[in-house]
Parts: sequence; C-alpha cells; structure tokens
Amino acid sequence: MADKTIRLKIQRQDAADQPETKRWEEFDVAWHPQMNVISALMEIRKQPKTVEGKDIAPVVWESVCLEEVCGACTMIVNGRVRQACTALIDVISPNQEPITLQPMTKFPLVRDLIVDRSRMFDDLKTVKAWIQLDGSHELGPGPRQSQENQEEAYPLSRCMTCGCCLEACPQVNDSSKFIGPAALNQVRLFNLHPSGKMHASERLQTVMDEDGVIGCGKAQNCVEVCPKEIPLVDSIAIVSRQVTKEMLFGWLLK
Repeated sequence: MADKTIRLKIQRQDAADQPETKRWEEFDVAWHPQMNVISALMEIRKQPKTVEGKDIAPVVWESVCLEEVCGACTMIVNGRVRQACTALIDVISPNQEPITLQPMTKFPLVRDLIVDRSRMFDDLKTVKAWIQLDGSHELGPGPRQSQENQEEAYPLSRCMTCGCCLEACPQVNDSSKFIGPAALNQVRLFNLHPSGKMHASERLQTVMDEDGVIGCGKAQNCVEVCPKEIPLVDSIAIVSRQVTKEMLFGWLLK
C-alpha cells in the first residue's frame, strides 16, 4: 500500500492579473483508503514538490465543510465540474489514472483553484431571494405551510450556491448576461412560500428581460451536474410560466 501513488495534474496561475503565470504542474501523492481530492491536495501542501523534484509554492484551493454542503470546493475534476470533497480517488481514478484539476471558468479567477463566486450572491440580491417580514410582526402568525408545499420546496432549498450549474451552462458566457439556473430556482422557491408569495410580482419583475428566463437555451446541462439533484429545468419552466402570467395580467393587480 505504501508505494501506491496517485498523480495529480493541476492547472495553476499566481493571480488573476498574471495570465503569463498560467501553467500545469504535476504531483505524486501517496494513496490511502477513502482518499478524496481534498486530502490529496492536503498531502501536496505538506510537501509542495513537483514530480520533477522542484520545490514550489503550495497549491491554493478553497474548502470549508468537507461534506458537500458549503459549495466552496467546487472545481473541474477530470473535465467535469463537481465538489472536490466528494470526489473519491478510487472512483475517479480506479486504475491510478492521472487526475486533472482546474478552476471553474465562468467566474473570475483568484489564484490556482480558487475563483470568486460573488456574482451568484449578487444574483440572490437581484431576485430578492428572501422572505420580507420587516414590520409584519404585529400582524400575528403568517400563513401555515402545508405538507405538500414543504415537500415541493425542500428539494429547491438544497442549493448551496456552488456554481456547478453556471459552469456547465452554455448560456453563461462573456457575451451573455443570463442570470443562470441557481437564481431562477430561488425565485421559484420563494414564490412558493406562503409568505413569500406576497412579493412574487417583485421577484418576477427582476427576471423578465433577456438576463432572466428568456436567456435559458434549454441545454439542461445544469441538472446533469447539480450535486443536490435540484430540478433546475422544472424551476426555470415554472418561473417562465409565472413571468408570462405576470406580463399579461400583472397590471390588473396593481
């Protein structure tokens, strides 16, 4: 067991404004049972030396929960976007094939495998992904949420803003302003909530133009890569119908 090694080929760049430093570096790390990509990166950090024996700066990545909840360790593993914490070495490299790691391409690069996902959090603000309760406490309890409503909402609420869906979506690119599946799913989630319905019209107004549901190309890549198996295509379709009704009949309620 001790002489079994795994080779990682990692795309690196020292800083966003230093494209000339973009390069590939390879590392051999000792294999151990139940190893994942994060633990392999931690082994490299202990002794940052390439296969050529060159001492280099440790590889930089981001992780928090290590149990596929925070979404921080999202990266491209062997050409597919996913969480590094649940990428088990024995599964992705059953015959000790080299493993390639790259940062996501749809977000600004920070360094090595870290990207800036701020746009996703800004998009949540854009679509008002919250329940507005300020000033309503004196009105008493809000409407109860039925069991059926809870069952529909729960899968939608599992989004961890990891960015997989945006990375896989061909409509999210430099020439498009498409807001992406994650934010549209949040519109569906909060419009579904008994109290959130009070501001459904405001949310729908934010996704009516080409940046919103119109920008979806129906590629369905998002559902293929979502680690939480959220029905993103269904959410986009439902929000699209809600937007159409809002455009046709929303003025009657104003």
